[in-house]
Amino acid sequence: MSSAPGLADFTARYGWPETSALLCIAHRGASDHAIENTLAAFRLASELGADMWELDTQLTRDGVVVVSHDDHLERVFGVDARISAMTAAELADLEGVDVPTFAEVAALGRALGTGLYVELKAPGTGLKCWQELKDHDQRYAALGSFDTAQVRELRDAGSDLPLAVLVGMGKDPMALAEDAGADLVHLCWEKDGPRPQDKVTAGLCDRIFRSQRQIVLWHEERADILKDMIDLPVLGICTNRPEMIQTGEASSDIT
Repeated sequence: MSSAPGLADFTARYGWPETSALLCIAHRGASDHAIENTLAAFRLASELGADMWELDTQLTRDGVVVVSHDDHLERVFGVDARISAMTAAELADLEGVDVPTFAEVAALGRALGTGLYVELKAPGTGLKCWQELKDHDQRYAALGSFDTAQVRELRDAGSDLPLAVLVGMGKDPMALAEDAGADLVHLCWEKDGPRPQDKVTAGLCDRIFRSQRQIVLWHEERADILKDMIDLPVLGICTNRPEMIQTGEASSDIT
């Protein structure tokens, strides 16, 4: 396992716990084992060795940030309703729906000492999440998005948390990072061919490190790919199965 250049400086700059190894970032919690983006999935992820939880933000009609990848509830809960069309109270009252508020997830993270890696989905959630974290002096967190405008909004507002730009296939990582003002380059290349890890070249890594940024990699559960990824000089790797990398080694024997 390789350490990312400048890792110690990065963690010290943002007040994160010191680490000598890459971070295991549980994608939507332990989402291969529990309903994604729920308190149960996040708690289980920590039990399985996750250092941070990746989570997604939506906004209710009355302006409360909640944690869900989709605005629509059909895919996860089988309910034909949109979070953005409901108040937080109406959402909480829906039978068979388990969508926590960001404040609840942040509180659980503080209690368990787990970091928050926040993907901003709904516009308007970034500043609210940052304020919630500031109110509790919660430093072990990062905020990011595919939407460079949302990341830039936080940068221009003076965010003192690290900011991430999520980079899709075929996009220029450095161009997006500069546009967003991001500190983290999050490569979302899990579907980019049979060996996406080969796209994380030494040249690309060098460009990112020379710009004083760090790298986060996509969520991965394929053991043969993950075993290569953990040797790359990156800050962290996302996964639906944090137990696969909690010891720094991927295994195909995990059930």
